[in-house]
Amino acid sequence: MSQRVLVTGATGFVGGRLARELAAAGAEVRCLVRSRTSPGGRALEREGFSLHEGDVLDPPSLRGLGAGVDAAYYLIHSMGRGNSGEFAARERAAAVAFAQMARAEGVGRVIYLGGLGEAHSRHLRSRHDTALLLREYGPPLTYFRAGMVVGPESESYRTLRYLVQRLPAMIAPAWLRNETQPIHVDDALAFLARSLELDASTGQEIQIGGPDVLSYAEMLDRMAAILGIPRRPRVPVPLITPWLSSLWVGLVTPVDAGVARPLIEGLASPTVVTDPEPMRGFAIDPIGFDEALRLAVAADPELSRARPAGRARG
Repeated sequence: MSQRVLVTGATGFVGGRLARELAAAGAEVRCLVRSRTSPGGRALEREGFSLHEGDVLDPPSLRGLGAGVDAAYYLIHSMGRGNSGEFAARERAAAVAFAQMARAEGVGRVIYLGGLGEAHSRHLRSRHDTALLLREYGPPLTYFRAGMVVGPESESYRTLRYLVQRLPAMIAPAWLRNETQPIHVDDALAFLARSLELDASTGQEIQIGGPDVLSYAEMLDRMAAILGIPRRPRVPVPLITPWLSSLWVGLVTPVDAGVARPLIEGLASPTVVTDPEPMRGFAIDPIGFDEALRLAVAADPELSRARPAGRARG
């Protein structure tokens, strides 16, 4: 791989892993960071990445970001942090600024990771609107859509684990029955990386997911089994809304309520692959949900700290 690639969100869970995978494959990787002196920025710089300090909400700071870049990964979203009524407007402004920079500076293509499902929630609607704006104002767009990305530091995985670990029983709103199609982070990264092999002249939409279609209730039960915890009884409360559920999740887990809200609201409708044909063209065979959970649990830094140290030998 000899392409020059830009990765935004490189200090995040997916972006950092992607930057390292692309670099290991031989790509020349440039990372957009808000501050090179932040812990994430310093870590990337120590690993030899080229950094550009800037903010997608500050268009002048993006000048020169796309110079000489063949492909740019747009992995930025606010997840509802901040004032509840403003995150969608921020995401729209950020997408337009980035797309305009990419087109003006000759970036060959933009690759974006959004969400599966109909855009009924503000969170999913905002992520889909981001794709539309990137396509309208920027270079050709490859638009990936995924449901839950399973990995040791993903907010969706952490929320699932905390609910199982911390509650002897939990309420069971109607949205627990909605189906989703989770994918392990390594499989999502494989799709993102291989998209560089696609024809850059035309954009496309690619829905990706693992082989298992599960309700959130089933995922809770499978998480309990892998953690060795008895399945938690659920008390049916069919009328509780996703918004109220997100407040409750924010109270009983360490997940920020502003992050829990878009995650739970996104479960108000099914998030499954409805057009698998583009995904099949990648010849990637994603692992199942149980194996994805086992890998995430084994690599989970919080669980590692909680495990007792092994007895010394000698």
